[in-house]
Parts: sequence; structure tokens; C-alpha cells
Amino acid sequence: MAITLTVNGKKHEVAADPETPLLYVLRNDLKLKGARYGCGLGQCGACTVIIDGKAVQSCDVPASAATGKAITTIEGIARNGKLHPLQEAFISEQAAQCGYCATGIIMAAKALLDANPKATEGEIRTALKGNLCRCGTHQRILHAIQRAAKELRQ
Repeated sequence: MAITLTVNGKKHEVAADPETPLLYVLRNDLKLKGARYGCGLGQCGACTVIIDGKAVQSCDVPASAATGKAITTIEGIARNGKLHPLQEAFISEQAAQCGYCATGIIMAAKALLDANPKATEGEIRTALKGNLCRCGTHQRILHAIQRAAKELRQ
């Protein structure tokens, strides 16, 4: 069955079962490798993307449920060859040790900062509850998000 998805501002038609997890369509059909497979249960956040402004775990969303919605992946947040301030801050703060979780965390943080550019540390922590990092760079991650928030407000 053909499913039409709007990903990073572009329409794509893919032949997929409507119940196929969005993550699989993004990675396998559209070759967007930023969202990563972690747990497959919507509990680790490695596959986080933004759908209509909200951070969601793409492994837990059937592709058909994303039809007609704006999907943003990590590949779609840079503009005109310039990294998004969150991406820049993660590099500057060395927030990603192994980097496996980083794209999901960046996307969750982007959804938060788009909705609330003056997010407090507590609000950032709450927004990241669905994103796990096994490397222990939590403090650097928080600093990176706060740094990006400050830059975005200016």
C-alpha cells in the first residue's frame, strides 16, 4: 500500500504496510539514518522525531498515523548548510560521548525549545525523561541545551 509522508518539508510516497513503524520507513525507505533503533518499544528515545511540533518515538508510531502530518528528523533541522544551534551546542559542549542517543535528545530538546524558548532546567529534564543516555553525559547534555536555548532567544 502507498503511504504519503511529509518529511523535512518534502512529500514522499512509499510502499509500506500501514502498520510499519515510522522508524523503519524513515531508515529503510527514505534512507534517513538519524533516528536510531534503540529498544523498539518507545522507551529509550533514540528514534525521536518531531511530528506536528511534538517529540515522538518513531518506533512506536505506525507510518499510517503520520500521514498528513509534518515530520521532522535530525536531517531536516540544519538550514542553508549551517547546523542548528542545538547541534552546534552539542559539539561545543562535547555532549555526545558515543552519540547513539544524541539525535533523539536533540529532537526532543528542539520540540521543547520551539514551544518554550525560555525552558527552565527542570522543564528540560522533564522533556528528556523519555530519552536515555548510557554514557553518563547528562550534565553536558543539559549545558548544551541551555546554551542553545540562550542562543535561540538572542
